[in-house]
Amino acid sequence: MNQPLSIIIKHWDNIAPVLSPPYNETDYQQKIVWLEELMDVMGDDDNHPLVGLADNLATLIEAYETKHYPIPDAPPADILRYLMEAQDLKQNDLPELGSQGVVSEILNGKRQLNLRQIKVLSERFGVSPETFIS
Repeated sequence: MNQPLSIIIKHWDNIAPVLSPPYNETDYQQKIVWLEELMDVMGDDDNHPLVGLADNLATLIEAYETKHYPIPDAPPADILRYLMEAQDLKQNDLPELGSQGVVSEILNGKRQLNLRQIKVLSERFGVSPETFIS
């Protein structure tokens, strides 16, 4: 047996809770805390040795969210409103979309999102750009 695998087997009881999928809301919340702590440790270093662990945790969290918190199939304005409410954001918390008047028009369906706004929202909320395309 190779050395990395034997080390993992030896320490699996300590590693398993981090690398196993979340089975309930408590597991899910704990993984979010761990990911946030990892991100604090890594800072802006994209080459940090823990990037792989952070990526794996993010994948486990995303899979749980996809299953338990699916984004509804709805018009882009409704999805934006939903995401804003989930993160307790107000219209003036989205200056990257434009003025508060522009955000209001988007939320009221009077204005369509442009490509730049879709990209910004996709990155901000960590969702696919297709989420905001009707």
